[in-house]
Amino acid sequence: MEKQTSGYRWVVFATVLFSYFLIVSQRTAPGLISDQLMHDFHLTASTIGLLTGIQFLAYAGLQIPIGLLSDRFGPNPFLIIGTLLNGLGTLLYSIAQNETVLILSRLLVGLGDATIWVNLVLILSQWFKVNEFVGLLSWAGMTGSFGSMMATVPFTKWIALSGWRPPFFIVGFIIFIAGITLYYVLIKKPQQLFATDRQRNSESLASVKKEKRESIYVILKRMFTTRQAWATFFCHFGVVGTYVGFIGTWAVPYGMHVYGLTRSGSSQLIMLGLIGAIVGAPLTGWISNRLSSRKKPYIVVQIIIFLSWTSFVLLGGKPPMALLIILFLIIGYGNGASALTFAVVRHSFPVKEVGVVSGFANTGGFLSAVLLPSIFGNVLDHFHSLPSVVGYHYGFIIPALFSLCGILGGLLIKEKQKEMKPAVKSALS
Repeated sequence: MEKQTSGYRWVVFATVLFSYFLIVSQRTAPGLISDQLMHDFHLTASTIGLLTGIQFLAYAGLQIPIGLLSDRFGPNPFLIIGTLLNGLGTLLYSIAQNETVLILSRLLVGLGDATIWVNLVLILSQWFKVNEFVGLLSWAGMTGSFGSMMATVPFTKWIALSGWRPPFFIVGFIIFIAGITLYYVLIKKPQQLFATDRQRNSESLASVKKEKRESIYVILKRMFTTRQAWATFFCHFGVVGTYVGFIGTWAVPYGMHVYGLTRSGSSQLIMLGLIGAIVGAPLTGWISNRLSSRKKPYIVVQIIIFLSWTSFVLLGGKPPMALLIILFLIIGYGNGASALTFAVVRHSFPVKEVGVVSGFANTGGFLSAVLLPSIFGNVLDHFHSLPSVVGYHYGFIIPALFSLCGILGGLLIKEKQKEMKPAVKSALS
């Protein structure tokens, strides 16, 4: 029996996606309680920004190393360890009694989260045939969006009923159990079911080891000196980091302090962004395919994102509610459209380098997500003696400036028109 024809592969698929669903929910869930943490632990807005920043810094810093290591040693151990770390970090967060433990817990969550996406992709490529693989990736992306959705209204209502600690403790415990389950599903059970495959893989690995591998230094040097790699880095920096950084930290307090919304009402703003993100990937991919260009639609998306963030600044930090809803949808749409980044990567680089360049591009997005919450928090602290809207008004200058980097990235993209159409179909279907 072979992996790619066995019914067991669907057990692997369901287990991995369930783990991913839970882990993604913990990227933004802490943003629901930013104001409560400030009250309970007497924290400043800058410290709240640091909590988010340390998580995304760990994520961003490990994208390239994890990609290189997973290519060489296999994805299973990294996905299992990452899930266990994520669960442990979430558990620690739920019982924290001071800001040091809060920061340590978010660091563990970030370290765990950093291992998830690239290894999920590699695991699916091992267990499913090529004609199944691309479609299942889209399901994985949707699973992530639904995980983020869980960390909006449902999680908010749970917090309202029980306080913030029990929800994080229970989810952390389930994630930790999921990590143990992944060991059984990915390693223990397959050793019993696929002895022939294991022997074949061992022989294949021995053969690969005999081949002379290109050094990591050479691969990284080539990547860092390639215009196309930097184009993807800046695209992700402008469109992903601004969305994730703001949504994950300040969106809920913004709705509560500036518009007087309840926590549940503010979390619905995040849900609007997630709806936009779910629509963004397939719709922008379809438009890109129709135009036979990745560059043109991506530049348009980047410009619209810049104009959206700038609208917050021009309108004094408090747009009319109807416009606010539209702006959140648009900014979320841009985050979904960032799938074009990986279409550019897959089209522009050889297969053996797609993983590391994808990690580099992803680093751009999460570096932005590291910087934005902290800088935004410093701006809020600076204007803390004035009405809340004043701090947010000036804070929105940060994502507006960051989104200019996305426009630069779009302009740097080089593409070959005749090869574009099949590449987009492969990457975005």
